[in-house]
Amino acid sequence: MKEMMLGVTASMFFAVTFILNRSMELSGGSWLWSSSLRFLFMVPFLVLIVLLRKNMKQVLLEVWKNPLPWLLWSFVGFVLFYAPITYAAAYGPGWLIAGTWQLTIVSGTLLGPLFVREVMTSSGPVKVRHKIPLRSLLISLFILCGVILIQLPHAEGFSLKMILSGIVPVVIASFCYPLGNRKMMEVVDGRLDTFQRVFGMTIATVPVWLIIASAGFIESGLPPAGQVIQSLIVAFSSGIVATILFFIATDMVRDHHGKLASVEATQSTQVLFVMVGEVLIFSAPFPEASALFGLGVIVIGMVLHSLNQAGLGKHRSPSAAAGNGDPRQSLPIQK
Repeated sequence: MKEMMLGVTASMFFAVTFILNRSMELSGGSWLWSSSLRFLFMVPFLVLIVLLRKNMKQVLLEVWKNPLPWLLWSFVGFVLFYAPITYAAAYGPGWLIAGTWQLTIVSGTLLGPLFVREVMTSSGPVKVRHKIPLRSLLISLFILCGVILIQLPHAEGFSLKMILSGIVPVVIASFCYPLGNRKMMEVVDGRLDTFQRVFGMTIATVPVWLIIASAGFIESGLPPAGQVIQSLIVAFSSGIVATILFFIATDMVRDHHGKLASVEATQSTQVLFVMVGEVLIFSAPFPEASALFGLGVIVIGMVLHSLNQAGLGKHRSPSAAAGNGDPRQSLPIQK
């Protein structure tokens, strides 16, 4: 339950991304600056946090010893997550981007078979591949129905350009974010805490963000002051607070893909926070009846995920406890 609450809190801070990215686009800011400034502004915050915790050397050694996985999965988890989202903000409103992003609650669940771990059995350690947690997947699909209900009143206004430029990039991001996060948890294998991992992933992607910022300068010159300020707010709210809270939550259940799917599903509450934010900031119309019903479906789905997570914790077998996972969610690796 604690992990779920952390996920919902992170979702509230993540919602700032969708609201302010749309605001920056409406005021003429380039998506290239919106994406790169967030992560470049995150660097000093993270440096200060890691220095105060006196564990920077360990991060740098981990990156130095294993640079290719760090560069690859940080690129997947951060660049292929955030650049498409800011690009999409130029072609669709915040509710559309935030609603499409909720595919991550399903895409994250489908990633299980890509991961392998060892489980101790009576005959010794056995390598197993995670199965898709079907109960968690069904609940996530139920939540997705609520998201679709929220989007229905706006469906008539969809154009081919909006679908290709405002939806497809977000679908890509919805897979890349949980994939990069899970792969990096696998790479560090508990040797680094959440603050160290976020710091390591951020510095690993700095060269890419500098290239994107350079492209933004060539395209539109220096960013306007308003975009710089809003990017700073996004960097702190979404990049530092939300990312760290969410990564702490996923770290707590990293060895149990059923519970991990439940935590990732908390991101569905972003739609509620974005909707409220756009009503307050952009004077957007109050949600219609179908949208309110969709919100109710999301809330019910989150309750179901919480109950499912509690049930998974109670029914773990001794062998699962020894291997920090649930063998029912795994398949032996055939050699």
